[in-house]
Amino acid sequence: PDSPEALPDFAIDRGGTFTDVFARCPGGRVRVLKLLSEDPAYRDAPTEGIRRILQELGVALPRDQPLDGSQIQWIRMGTTVATNALLQRRGERTALAVTRGFRHLLHIGTQARPHLFDLVSCSGVTLLVQFGIFLKPLDLERLRGDLEGLLSRGFRSLAVLLLHSYAWPEHEEQVAALALQLGFSQVSLSSGVARMARAVPRGLTACVDAYLSPGVRSYLHSFCQGFRDGLQGVRVLFMRSDGGLTPMARFRGSQAILSGPAAGVVGYARTTFDPRDGTPVIGFDMGGTSTDVSRFAGALEHVFEASTAGVSIQAPQLDINTVAAGGGSRLFFRWGGMAPVTLGLSPDCPLVSPGGPLTVTDANLVLGRLLPEYFPRIFGPGEDQPLCRDSAVAAFRRLAATIGDFRSATGDSAVPEASPEPPSVEEVALGFIRVANEAMCRPIRALTQARGHDASRHILACFGGAGGQHACAIARTLRMARVCVHRHSGLLSALGLALADVVHEEQEPCALPYGPGAFPRLEQRLRELERRCRDALRGQGFADEQIVTEPFLHMRYEGTDGALMVSARGHPARPDTCQAGDFLGAFTERYRQEFGFALPGRAVLVDDLRVRGTGSTEPVAPEPLGPRGAAPRVETVTQCYFEGGYQDTPVYLLEDLGSDHVLPGPAIIIDTNSTIVVEPGCVATMTPLGDINIAVGEGPAQTLGTELDPVQLSIFSHRFMSIAEQMGRTLQRTAISTNIKERLDFSCALFGPDGGLVSNAPHIPVHLGAMQEAVQFQIRELGPELREGDVILSNHPRAGGSHLPDLTVITPVFWPGQPRPVFFVASRGHHADVGGSTPGSMPPHSQSLRQEGAVFVSFKLVTRGQFQEQAVTEALLAPGAVPGCSGTRNLRDNLADLRAQVAANQKGIGLVRELIGHCGLEAVQAYMGYVQDNAEVAVRDTLRAVAARWGSLLQAEDSMDDGTPIRLRVELDPKEGSAVFDFGGTGPEVLGNCNAPRAITLSALIYCLRCLVGHDIPLNQGCLAPVQVLIPPGSILDPSPEAAVVGGNVLTSQRLVDVVLRAFGVCAASQGCMNNVTFGSDRGGYYETVAGGAGAGPHWEGRSGVHTHMTNTRITDPEILELRYPVVLRRFELRAGSGGAGRCRGGDGVIRELQFRRGAELAVLSERRATRPYGMAGGLPGAPGLNLLLRRDGRVINVGGKGQVSVEPGVSKNHQKTPK
Repeated sequence: PDSPEALPDFAIDRGGTFTDVFARCPGGRVRVLKLLSEDPAYRDAPTEGIRRILQELGVALPRDQPLDGSQIQWIRMGTTVATNALLQRRGERTALAVTRGFRHLLHIGTQARPHLFDLVSCSGVTLLVQFGIFLKPLDLERLRGDLEGLLSRGFRSLAVLLLHSYAWPEHEEQVAALALQLGFSQVSLSSGVARMARAVPRGLTACVDAYLSPGVRSYLHSFCQGFRDGLQGVRVLFMRSDGGLTPMARFRGSQAILSGPAAGVVGYARTTFDPRDGTPVIGFDMGGTSTDVSRFAGALEHVFEASTAGVSIQAPQLDINTVAAGGGSRLFFRWGGMAPVTLGLSPDCPLVSPGGPLTVTDANLVLGRLLPEYFPRIFGPGEDQPLCRDSAVAAFRRLAATIGDFRSATGDSAVPEASPEPPSVEEVALGFIRVANEAMCRPIRALTQARGHDASRHILACFGGAGGQHACAIARTLRMARVCVHRHSGLLSALGLALADVVHEEQEPCALPYGPGAFPRLEQRLRELERRCRDALRGQGFADEQIVTEPFLHMRYEGTDGALMVSARGHPARPDTCQAGDFLGAFTERYRQEFGFALPGRAVLVDDLRVRGTGSTEPVAPEPLGPRGAAPRVETVTQCYFEGGYQDTPVYLLEDLGSDHVLPGPAIIIDTNSTIVVEPGCVATMTPLGDINIAVGEGPAQTLGTELDPVQLSIFSHRFMSIAEQMGRTLQRTAISTNIKERLDFSCALFGPDGGLVSNAPHIPVHLGAMQEAVQFQIRELGPELREGDVILSNHPRAGGSHLPDLTVITPVFWPGQPRPVFFVASRGHHADVGGSTPGSMPPHSQSLRQEGAVFVSFKLVTRGQFQEQAVTEALLAPGAVPGCSGTRNLRDNLADLRAQVAANQKGIGLVRELIGHCGLEAVQAYMGYVQDNAEVAVRDTLRAVAARWGSLLQAEDSMDDGTPIRLRVELDPKEGSAVFDFGGTGPEVLGNCNAPRAITLSALIYCLRCLVGHDIPLNQGCLAPVQVLIPPGSILDPSPEAAVVGGNVLTSQRLVDVVLRAFGVCAASQGCMNNVTFGSDRGGYYETVAGGAGAGPHWEGRSGVHTHMTNTRITDPEILELRYPVVLRRFELRAGSGGAGRCRGGDGVIRELQFRRGAELAVLSERRATRPYGMAGGLPGAPGLNLLLRRDGRVINVGGKGQVSVEPGVSKNHQKTPK
C-alpha cells in the first residue's frame, strides 16, 4: 500500500500474560491476533503482532529485521509496563525533594494501615523513594550541593513536593530547572502531575511518575527501535488511565497505571451502551489474575484519587474496581468455607499440573465448561502443554475427601446438621465457581446498590478471556436480564484503543465561592484553559470541527470535604448562571444522587477548574454479519455440569454463526480468544454485527435448606459482609462531617435476633465487640417495646457504649409474620462534638460522665418512622446545664450525621430483606449461625495451637501512666480449644477518664483473636464463643455507670491490646495510645488522632508512623488542614530512633507541630508519656511520648499526657512526639 488510506492501523493491548492486536487492514477488513506477552521466540510482543499481520498483507518481514514504519498509518497502545513495574517494584531509583519538616510525609501518608488485622504492615512509598533532600526556604545554592550529592550516589530520577505548590508552582519549577541542568534525566513535579490540593496524594503521584516514567520511556525507545525509521511519521498514541489517548512523547508513568483496563472500558462503552434507551452498562473484565468492574451510563466516570499497589495516586482515572478473583485465582478450603485467593496466571505456573494449586480455571475445566482442545497450549515448562483435565479431577477428588473429613469431624460439635457424606468432585468444583462468582458480585454491588443504583437495571458487558464462563451466573445473581458479549470480547481492550479519542486536559486550582460575583473570573479562566486544550489538539493535527471541549468545576459545600468534579452537561446556561452552564444545578443534582441529600442555603466553593479537550478520530466501522439461512452448525456435543447434574451441551464456533441464529442454553460458544457458556434457562442471540446478546432466565428453582453446605457457607459469608460494607459506604456517602466522611471514624454491622454480631465491615477495631454489647443491651432494655419504624440512639457506657462522641444508631429488622425482630443493624460514628467541658468532647481532665457530653441510653431517635429532631436537639444541648460545660457546638452536623446513620441502617434493612426474600428466613438465620460457628472453629484451632506451643497458662501485665496495673491471666484448654481471660488484680476505677467500659475489653479481645488467627475469617460473635472473660467489678475495666470514660476508649483500649499480645508472645508493644488532639472554640472544633510506632515481631520490623491496633482513622492532609482551620503545620515527620533497638526494631513515632493562627482551647489526651512501650525477647523498649507547648515568650512547657490550655495566635505551638 502506498496511500495513507490504504495503510493498516494497529490497536494493541499489551497485558501481563497476553498481547491482543486489533488491526484495521486496507479495504476495511479487520484482523485480530492474540499472542504471549513474553516469549523467547521474539523480542517484543506488539512488534511481533504487527510483523505477523503485515506479513499476511504481503509485506516480507524477517523476524530478525526492523519493520518498515512507512507501511503503517497509526499505532495505538495500552500497556501494563508501568503497572507491572509498580507491582513488582522494578522502577527507577528515585529521590524526593520535599518541604523541610515533612521528610517522611509520604511514608506516613494518611497514617491508616491497609490491612486491619495484619501486624506485619509495610509502606508502599518507602520502596519507591530511597533518599530525600529537604527545602525551606528555597536556597538554590544549598540545593545545588544536595542535588550533586544525589547524582554522585547514582540517582537520576527526582520527585519534588513543596507544600501548596498546586497554587504556587514557581518554586518547584526552579528546583526542576536546576536538577535538569545538573544532569537528572527525570524530574517529576507534584504541581505538574496533579494541580490539586492534598499534598500526600499529589506527592505520591509525583513519586510514582518519577519512579515509572524512565521505564516507560525506555520501553517506548525499545519499541521504536523495532522499526527502521524509529516510527518517524507514524502517529503513535498511548492510552492513559483516564480513557483518553495521548501522543507517545507525552505519555508518562503516572498516567499509565490503568492503561489496559481503561481501554476495555472505552471498548464496551462504545459498543454496548445505546444512547437511545440510556440503559447503563456494567463492564465485567475477567482475566487470569483479577477481575475489573466499572460502570458506564453515557459518560466516562472518573475518580481523582485512587490506590494502586498500595500507593495513592491523584490524577484523573476511570472508576474501575478490581477484585482478586480471576481464572488463575487459587482455591482453598478452610474451617468449613471455600474461597478463591488470587494467584497470578502465567504460562509457567503449576496450573492444572500434578501437584499444582487448584484454580478457578481448573473448576471450569472439571465441569466441562472449558474444552482443552480449544484452549491455547501454553502451559508447562515448555509453554506448549494443553490443559490437563485428569490432574484437575484428581486434585478435586482429594479436596472433596478433605471436605468430607471435615464434615465428619464436625458432625456432632460446632455444626451438628452437617452431612457426613463427602461431596462429589463436580459439587466441589461448582461450589468454588459459585463462591468466586459471589466474590465478583461484591464490587458490582459497590458500584450500583451502594451508590443508589439498581443493579438489575443494568446490562452486563462481558469481556476478558475468562469472563464468558461466568457472565450468565453473575447476571442471574444480580438479577440482570441481559448479557452482551462483543464478537471481539477476548480482546475488547484492543478494540477500545481503536475506538478511543485523543484527550488533552488543562487544570488549575481555584478558591472562589460559586456565585454571580465570581462568574466573570470563572468564565475567563475556563476560556483560557479551553484555548490551551484546543491549541494542544490542533498541534496534533486535529481540525477545529474534530475538537470538543468540556469544562468542569471541582465543587463542594462550605465546611465539608465532599468535593465533586462537576460538568454542566444537561444543565444549560441561563441568565442567572455562569455562561458555561448551570454548574450549581448540576452540582446539587449530583450531590443528591451521590450523598442522598443537598444542603440548601449553604455556600458552594470551587476548588479547581478543569477543561477536557477531545480530538475525535475516524470511527472503526464494524463488519456486518449476515444471516446463514440454515440452522447453526454444532461443532460437537459435550457433557457440561450445571445445577442438577450433567447436561448435553452443544458446542458452536463463533465463526460459524450468523445473525439469524438463536442458541438456547445450555450451549458453549468458542472463539479463538474466549469461551462463552450459555447456561440453562438463558438464550443467546446473534446480532447483525456479530455480537452475542444473552437473555438471562430465572434458572431452575432452588430450595435452600437449613443443613450446612460449605458452598452456601462461603456465599452467605460474602453476602453478610457485603451488607455491612454497603451500609458503611452509604454512611460515608450521606454523612457531612469530616470525622465520618474523610477520617472514616465509623463502623457498621449486622446482628442476629439475639444481638450477636454476624458481620462487621473492617472499619474501626475499638467498635468491634462494643457494638454487640450495645445491641444486646437494647434487646434487654426495650424488648417487646421495639416496633417497626423505631430507631434507637445510644452512647452510654452501661449500654455498650465506648465513649460519648461515639453515637450508636440501632434499627430492628422485622419480617412479616414474625412478632420480634429477625435481625438488627447498627452504625456507630464518632461525632466531632456532643457538648461537654471542651470543644471536641474529649476533655483531658473529666472526672464524671456528664462532663463529657450528651448522654443517650435508649433514646428513640425515630418513632414509627418520624425523626425526633426536637427531642434529640434538646438532648444534644442538655450538657449546657452542667457547670463549666456546653451543649453541642455543632448541632447542624450532629443532626446531618444522625440522619446519615439512619439511612445507612435503612440500606442494611433493605439488603437483609432482599436476602431473606430470595433465600427464606429459616435458611438465612441458619447460615447466620453457621457463619458464627465457622469463626468459632477457627479461633478454637488457634487456641489449641497456642497451647501446644506455649503451654496452658499465659500471663502478662502492664500499667497506665498513673500506675494503674492491667493484669491478665489466660488459662487455655488444649482439648476444647477454649480460654479463660481473667483480668483479676487489675487496678480500680480511676478519678480521671481512662476507665474503660466492659465493651472495650471485648473489642480488644476480638481484635487480638482475629490477629492471632492470621487468616481471613468472618468477624462475629463466634470469635468470642470459646472465650470466658472475667473482669473485676469496680476496676478500671468495669467502672461504675457514671465514671468518666472518654480516655478508656482511645487510651486504655490500646494498653489492653498490648497486654493481650504480650501474654501470647506475638509482638512487642506498640505506641499504646491514639494521641488525641482537639482544638477550637464555641464556633466549632477540630479533632485528630496521631500515628505512632508499631511493635516489632520475631521476624518483622515495626512499622513507623502508623495507627496501630484499636484505631485506623485517617489524618487530615496538611494542605487541607491549613486551608480549613486556623493553624499552620510546621512539622510532621518520623521521630528517628524512638522505636527501640533489637534484632527487629520497633517502629518510630512521629513529631507533629501545629502553630495557631487564632486563639483557641487546646486539649491533649494521651498515654505512654511516663511509661515506655515494652520490648520482647530482649528487645529494648521504645521512647515515651512528649507533649510540649511553645509560648510567645519563648518558654517551652511540658503539657503532660493529659492537658488543656488556651493558646495564643501567631506564636503558640503544640509540639507533639508520639511514643515508639
